[in-house]
Amino acid sequence: MDGTQREDIKIGSEVSIVLKKDQRSGNLTEGVVKDILTKSSYHPHGIKVRLEDGQVGRVKEIKS
Repeated sequence: MDGTQREDIKIGSEVSIVLKKDQRSGNLTEGVVKDILTKSSYHPHGIKVRLEDGQVGRVKEIKS
């Protein structure tokens, strides 16, 4: 699943995100969702989340 639908992302889900600094390169960072920051139900570039380690980025892939 891609991360464009807010309903697909749950706190505690394992995801791959792209950090702001990695948007050009497309490097993905893996982690566990701590907070969901995007309020709308859909975002074309991915729902913005905060991982448990504090990093913030847009979800590109949902692992579980």
